[in-house]
Amino acid sequence: MATDGFSATEKAAMKQRAAELRAEAKQQKAADKAAADLQNVLDAHAAMTPSERALAENLHAIVLEQAPDLLPKTWYGFPSYAGPDGRIVVFFQPGGKFGTRYSTVGFQDAAALDEGSLWATSFAYTAVDDGSTAQLVELIARATRGGAATD
Repeated sequence: MATDGFSATEKAAMKQRAAELRAEAKQQKAADKAAADLQNVLDAHAAMTPSERALAENLHAIVLEQAPDLLPKTWYGFPSYAGPDGRIVVFFQPGGKFGTRYSTVGFQDAAALDEGSLWATSFAYTAVDDGSTAQLVELIARATRGGAATD
């Protein structure tokens, strides 16, 4: 019995499988990018002085625990954390990069820190201790509680 090629059902199945393979490739590419972004952050930590590295690693641990939806990536070479939309929410700027006496934890406009008509968007960060860790936990929680207010 001779056939004229694939049946409509077979063609539909092949199209479905091709779509599945494209989706898998896209997911793998995203996973590879996320892994590369995380490695870039870890490499940025490794390039810091020991005291700055301790600060950056403490912030990193807080963000991973308090805001697991934020994605680690570098931003202008700084360890940073972006929302699912790719917008930076929080970043760490080591003081040694610009010869300043302290490192900074900064927040971009994607952070929900809005408080009236004036609020802080960066904080000097000099030591890992219970007080600074508690403040950072609170700031990260506030910054990620549903997006920044807009007027």
